[in-house]
Amino acid sequence: MGDARGGEPLAGGMANAGAVVRHGDVVERPAQAHAPALHRHLRALAAAGFPGVPAPVALDTATGRERLTFLHGDVPLPPFPAWSMTEDVLAAVGALLRRLHDASATLPAPDTSTAWPTDLADPRGGTLLCHNDVCPENVVFRDGRPVALIDFDLAAPGRPLWDVAMAARYWAPVLDPESAASAGRAGQDPVRRLRVLADGYGLARAGREALPAVIGETVAAGRAFVARRVEAGDPVYEAAFAAYGGWARWDRVEDWCARTRGTFLRALLA
Repeated sequence: MGDARGGEPLAGGMANAGAVVRHGDVVERPAQAHAPALHRHLRALAAAGFPGVPAPVALDTATGRERLTFLHGDVPLPPFPAWSMTEDVLAAVGALLRRLHDASATLPAPDTSTAWPTDLADPRGGTLLCHNDVCPENVVFRDGRPVALIDFDLAAPGRPLWDVAMAARYWAPVLDPESAASAGRAGQDPVRRLRVLADGYGLARAGREALPAVIGETVAAGRAFVARRVEAGDPVYEAAFAAYGGWARWDRVEDWCARTRGTFLRALLA
């Protein structure tokens, strides 16, 4: 398949910084160990009526790179543009995630022989392949509406509710006021926005009752994920960790999330 030379560099996210390039209608990027199973899943999703995913083009195990179709549209990057943070968009993101889950539920359970990533996976597991990283940077928009999801590197078996909670972390966002301000998200009401996301998804009452606690679990998983990257000396994560305030910031977020759990629950059930 060759290397990444000659293409248009794409943002690629923190995990693949500098390693994702576009060649016309194809994106070339690092392939994870579970790529063969993931490619089968992406093809099955499209066949099941969910076209909002990249289509696998090629996989080169020798070079450890893969090619996927480039999904045309707009992907919001920090500082997120105002149009991408409206409540209408938030509800539509919830609806997009629900369509992904509904299509996934029609497919066979994920292959248990595959070593799916554990970084942000649901600790309870599950029979549905969750995306686990539905942040704004992984949503493709057209005409201001979310239409597709990209970067399934962290996909793993789990509960649909885990995926909703992971999305809520990024989209509410689940941040204390100081952390939200430093991330450029000041003025957004996370309690109200969580309700909007849940409504857009069509979350049933049982899921609403459980969601605040699961959000707490995802925050802990996010902290552990960052800790592993920092301890391993990953320069991208080290820089972001320092820029956002280190462990003091994570302490604030976890404390705020625990204190706000009841408020989240009341808003979700109102």
